[in-house]
Formats: sequence, structure tokens, C-alpha cells
Amino acid sequence: MLRRLLNGVIFIFIILLGLSMAGFAQTGLDAKVMEKFKKAFPRVNAENIRKTDIEGMYEINVPGRILYYFPEKDYLFAGSIWNAAGKNITDERESSIITEKVKTLSLEKALKIGKGERIIIEFTDPDCPYCRDASKHLSKKENIVRYVFFVPLGMHKDADQKIRYIFCEKDREKAYKEAMNGDLDGMKFTVCNDEKVEALLNEHKKISKTIGINSTPQFWIDGRHVQGADIPMIDKLLGGGSKEPEKKQ
Repeated sequence: MLRRLLNGVIFIFIILLGLSMAGFAQTGLDAKVMEKFKKAFPRVNAENIRKTDIEGMYEINVPGRILYYFPEKDYLFAGSIWNAAGKNITDERESSIITEKVKTLSLEKALKIGKGERIIIEFTDPDCPYCRDASKHLSKKENIVRYVFFVPLGMHKDADQKIRYIFCEKDREKAYKEAMNGDLDGMKFTVCNDEKVEALLNEHKKISKTIGINSTPQFWIDGRHVQGADIPMIDKLLGGGSKEPEKKQ
């Protein structure tokens, strides 16, 4: 009886050891593929690699994006993979990876707006029209607190200066609303010459780059990612659906 018990324990140990070694072997294989990838594409900032369920294809994580690599031919593919159910697998993976980074993000450097139990982390540009639409919609919501990070896009030449204006003002929330409402558009406004303001602006840029934010607006509502000014999804996550206009009789 004791011998059977010992044999069973040894058998289970061997299985677990085999699974453990298989995990290490897979990790070693990924490392070799990553090394091969970096030699073939040295200018691509690859963060991580993992084997997909498609034969010969690996997923390469770069900031904010996923690329697909075929090591046998050193082919690199940029694009989306869809399944038969109509789901964009690539978008889902990119969202998942960015969300994990956002979860570890310190909110100390963010502009805090409002007080409430529902937490919204927001990446925005003061000259982005979709950001403005979403901001106006969120300003009507109750029981939310927003942590705003600025991502000045290159196409908006005044965005940096407007962000400096917000950071310079004593009432930053008021200054934020002025910028997002378009009150600063076409106006000459002065900003302070403060090293701390410049450092904070650079910190916001660094945070968005590290996470991989390359478009605005983007939101995380209680940890759930919403890309773009998707008002119906925002309302759904906050528990208040958008009201449809009344039909005329």
C-alpha cells in the first residue's frame, strides 16, 4: 500500500516536472525567436514576444501596437486578425496589454477632476474635437472622479501651449474646462515660465509614450477600456444609457 502511494507521488511529481520543464523550454524558444527578430529588425522597439496558435507566427508587442512575425522567412506583418465571429483579435490584445500598463500607473501626476466613487482615467488632447465631445458629456455625469493625462498630438500645433496654460493656472480644473470648451481657440493667452510646468508636460508625454497611447481620446472606466469618444459605451459602463430623441407623432 505504501509502495503504491509512493509510486503515485513520484508519478505526479514527474508530470509536474515535465510541465514545468515544458514551460521553461517555451520561454527559451521565445527568447531565441526574439533574438532572431532583433537581428532582423533592429529599429523596431519590441517589448515582448509570444507564440500564437497560428503555426509559425509570433506576436510582437511594441508600444501601443501588436505586430506579427514569421521567423522562418523573417517576415513582419502589421495588421489586424479577425476571427469567424467578427471579433478583431488584434484590437482585443492591444487593449488588454495597454490596460495592464494602465493598472500600474501612478495617478499623482494626473489632473484630477471631480469627486466620486467611479474612477475614470483619461488620455486627451485639448484640441481634439472628439476629446472635447467626450469631455462635455462626462462633465454632466455625477459620482465620478477623472484623472486626466494629456497627449498633445503632432497635428495640433497649439495643444502644448494650452496644456501649459492649464498647468500654470491656480484653478486647473477651470482652465481645463476653458480649453476643452474651445474658449482659448484663436485667443492670445499667456503662460507662466515655470520649470515645474514644463517638467509636468514632459512627464505626461513620457507616460503616454511608455503605455503606448498614440490616439485620443482613450478612457479606462473602473478598469474597462474605451477607445475613442464612444458615448454609448461610456454610458453603458457608467450605468446610464444615452437617451434617444423623442419621435415626432
